[in-house]
Amino acid sequence: MFSKACEYGIRATVYIAVQSHNNSRVSLKEIAHEIDSPEAFTAKILQQLVRSGNIDSIKGPSGGFEIDKAKMKSIKLGHIVRTIDGNSVFTGCGLGMQECSAIRPCPVHHKFKKVRDELTAMLENTTVYDMMIGYHDGLTFLRK
Repeated sequence: MFSKACEYGIRATVYIAVQSHNNSRVSLKEIAHEIDSPEAFTAKILQQLVRSGNIDSIKGPSGGFEIDKAKMKSIKLGHIVRTIDGNSVFTGCGLGMQECSAIRPCPVHHKFKKVRDELTAMLENTTVYDMMIGYHDGLTFLRK
């Protein structure tokens, strides 16, 4: 459903949020290790998330990545998905066709639209804070 980059981006954001909640910044190396992602690939993903304002990057010896605690409740999962994967998960055809609509539907259009609408609602109603709390409390995990 999501690209590998998007999956890693979501996992990285949750990990950074947990550490920020605990008043810590985290390094690229630590993030890549904790989410089981290649470091160079993680760096590119984090760069996108910093540019979009979803996470912050602090330079220097005590630097690293963090998310402002107040922002955690306003950053939606959909923001992260759009930053990395664009709008395709929100608008795309279930079969990947370029021209699929209610007027000219693909074979799964009507059923897939219901699934896509539910997915969109979940992405727009789930915050970084929601995901962070589950991980922080040990109810969810980020590694295999």
